[in-house]
Amino acid sequence: MKLYPDFYIDPDIREAADRVSEALRPIFARVDETTEYNQQKMLAAFQEVGVSESHFAGSTGYGYGDRGRDALDQVYARAFGAEDALVRHQFASGTHALTVALFGVLRPGDTMVSVTGIPYDTLRGVLGITGSGNGSLKEFGIRYEQIDLRPDGTPDYEAMERDIPANAKMVYIQRSRGYSLRPSLFVEEIERIAALAKRKAPDCIVMVDNCYGEFVQTEEPTGRGADLMAGSLIKNPGGGIAPGGGYIAGRKELVESCAYRLTTPGTGREIGASLGHNRELFMGAFHAPHVTGEALKTAIFTAGLFQEFGYAATPRFDEPRADIIQALLLESPKALVAFCQGIQKGAPVDAFVTPEPWDMPGYDCPVIMAAGAFTLGASIELSADAPLREPYAAWMQGGLNFHSGKLGALLAAQSMRQNGCLCRKP
Repeated sequence: MKLYPDFYIDPDIREAADRVSEALRPIFARVDETTEYNQQKMLAAFQEVGVSESHFAGSTGYGYGDRGRDALDQVYARAFGAEDALVRHQFASGTHALTVALFGVLRPGDTMVSVTGIPYDTLRGVLGITGSGNGSLKEFGIRYEQIDLRPDGTPDYEAMERDIPANAKMVYIQRSRGYSLRPSLFVEEIERIAALAKRKAPDCIVMVDNCYGEFVQTEEPTGRGADLMAGSLIKNPGGGIAPGGGYIAGRKELVESCAYRLTTPGTGREIGASLGHNRELFMGAFHAPHVTGEALKTAIFTAGLFQEFGYAATPRFDEPRADIIQALLLESPKALVAFCQGIQKGAPVDAFVTPEPWDMPGYDCPVIMAAGAFTLGASIELSADAPLREPYAAWMQGGLNFHSGKLGALLAAQSMRQNGCLCRKP
């Protein structure tokens, strides 16, 4: 492995990287097959919609008649195998998109059942599980129930058969692991859950938090039984180009209800100026399958490298993947901090910054985040973050291109070595 002279990596780390790289050739070939399929699917979506230069023009004010905004919705709907989609830069985050979807289709007295255990930290305040409850679903009289995962982190289908109530309005699935070590869900598992849910509660809406999972497989949840899904454009589907925003996709009537919640009943998707963002949102969508493939390669290499040094990785380097997240069990706060600081050194932006743990809003303990990104908080760009609590695992994701992502993993290992945390020999 040749390194530019500005980057020093200890010889044994470089040798381990060479061994891992050779072992990953067949695995990367499978990633490339999925990427190629998804990239062709995206190109077909652009051509079917008839995207043209005129769609890149921005709108102001109310945004009436914004052709580009409407065409972008169609592109995402086709790429996701959904009837409809709502793609807007006005979504402040993935949690915002999920919240709009929840409030868009749930009504007072409805019951929502999460069948993948407790949702990700930032959604708990939306549900009313944590925080003051002000503005939460709970305050609006929407009941929340939960079916926990099995001890091994997999879906508990037997409990779902037993405990999903017949009057459930929504069965909610979080595809990705969040700050946990449970496996992320494949679309085949989501399809099984959706079929089970419809048997138990025929009128329920199956909704998926699809963050981190887009374009990892050749199909999306909305093509395999989910009624609604949502996510962030500064993760996979924005391709590292979208400066912000999110999406909701699924059944047409449900997406319409979500549009009424995003803006106002009666106007819905007809308003909302694009303010000149159309071009970068289209470009981000087009690049998304390829960039997701690069992020997957970065995650796979990182797992292989740290397994060489005796650390547990989930998924392991040779396991199938349902999202771009790589968890590494680093065993101590010192190693966790050193790893994140090394990832920061591999960034194109703010590489000189030294991340430190801090009390981040929405979390119950200090969190360290490494993210030297062109777009603030964009986890499709190489980043790593972790709460400073046992089992001291780092959750790493992203990588706009594999070559720089690989170097980020090497610099993380070197940072641990320099801080006395990578003492094992590969």
